[in-house]
Amino acid sequence: MKSRKTLLFILSVLSLSVSWTTSKTVAIDGFLQCLTIHSHAHPIQEAIYTPHNASFQSVLLLHINNRRYSTPTTPKPLAIITAKHESHVQATVLCAKQHGLQLKIRSGGHDFEGLSYTSDIPFVILDMFNINSIDVNLADNTAWVHSGATLGEVYYAIGTTTNVYGFPAGLCPTVGAGGHISGGGYGVMMRKYGLSVDNVVDAKIVTVKGQILDRKSMGEDLFWAIRGGGGASFGVILSWKLKLVPVPSKVTVFNVTKTIEEGATDLVYKWQTVAPELPEDLFLRAMPQVKNIDTKGKKTVAVSFIGQFLGQSDEVVALLTERFPELGLQRTDCHEVRWVEATVFWAENPIGTPIDVLLDKPIEPATFYKGKADYMKEPLPKYVIEALWKKMIEIENIWVDMNPYGGRMSEIPESATPYPHRAGNLFFALYYSSWYDEGTETTDKYVRLTRELYDMMTPYVSKSPRQAFQNYRDLDIGANQDNQTSLRVATVYGRKYFKGNFARLVRVKTAVDPHNFFRHKQSIPPF
Repeated sequence: MKSRKTLLFILSVLSLSVSWTTSKTVAIDGFLQCLTIHSHAHPIQEAIYTPHNASFQSVLLLHINNRRYSTPTTPKPLAIITAKHESHVQATVLCAKQHGLQLKIRSGGHDFEGLSYTSDIPFVILDMFNINSIDVNLADNTAWVHSGATLGEVYYAIGTTTNVYGFPAGLCPTVGAGGHISGGGYGVMMRKYGLSVDNVVDAKIVTVKGQILDRKSMGEDLFWAIRGGGGASFGVILSWKLKLVPVPSKVTVFNVTKTIEEGATDLVYKWQTVAPELPEDLFLRAMPQVKNIDTKGKKTVAVSFIGQFLGQSDEVVALLTERFPELGLQRTDCHEVRWVEATVFWAENPIGTPIDVLLDKPIEPATFYKGKADYMKEPLPKYVIEALWKKMIEIENIWVDMNPYGGRMSEIPESATPYPHRAGNLFFALYYSSWYDEGTETTDKYVRLTRELYDMMTPYVSKSPRQAFQNYRDLDIGANQDNQTSLRVATVYGRKYFKGNFARLVRVKTAVDPHNFFRHKQSIPPF
């Protein structure tokens, strides 16, 4: 009797599996036929990759930044559409909706939790990397940037056109502009000019109806929402119109590194209150990393104080000699470079590296990683800094980015864009663990240790809610399932990412995508 029940159970499972596979096959076949019908003016066949294509795997890996989401057990898309024309984007949206497939929208693939290219239900990826043109217009000091362009390509295009304008955005050149800007986009000029979203003057988006709208036709509510609320909840961002910002023909960069043994603890303790009060032309990051002291494996923490000053070396040396003499900045530590060369420096390249390096792109993911973030309202006591060093040494493969606020960031109202983390912050911290060894045991270890560090910091960071940054996606703070979006669950992570702006984001979502087609585990839900 028992063996018969077992046999019946196996047959039922096989039947469900066959039914599931058949339904997926029907859906993808209909989807692909639909694409052909909707893109007759601009043939789409060469932009379609399915698992039957020899290049499918390489195209999939091309924009997966985190190896945690490129394992054999990671869910794979039924197809990847590498759109080459705006009409391909429209067709992909309409056909995915028509055939009940979840749509994942990917530009650079740097989503910390892989939400732009993984799903637990049948899905397709709309990959934007071929839609990457950049048009710099010095007549009005703007640039139209398509979503598939990387930040490195944006910086290169600006830097080869002018030496006296730049754009405030992130440090990693391979990050896609589409996702980076729609999530906020912070960088080393934020104390002077705010975030990327604070300098966007227009945009083009493909809606759930397949329409292409610009700022005027989409209206101010939707334009507000996509500048920091995450574009993937509302549509497909095609392009951004950026307002370029003036920079000196030469800026000054430097990196002064001190270990615990050289007084790094006292320096970080003072940095917390000095860096946010410095003139807005100066951005001074503190970046602790674990380093070996000797060949016997003894470790310490070395803190790099990395700075960019929109001016000359002598001026910043004099400024820090007065305001932060303990750092000991010398003229020999400083390098005067063009703004575009500073972006090369921030990407951890040696001074003098040709700016062509900004165009380099990886062909597959390099590391496994887990990131978590915090906003600090009060200075960390010294004993907390020392406990942080101890935990970092335990983890080993970790670094922390500490980015000062103040300046322009304290002047922009919380409600100006969905990104609410403005006045009242001393600095923003990213805890980032990365490793190369494969296997679930290693991954579980580093994820657990990173969570322990985050938990340890709880009493000393923002509260009610503990704030988070959606460009550093973290499913630990709350997540929905791929096949549904609960407003109750979304409110948990929504308040952490957006504070009081979450309610307005929900209202915009309800107006433009009431049936919740554009969704992921941390998307904005409709009412």
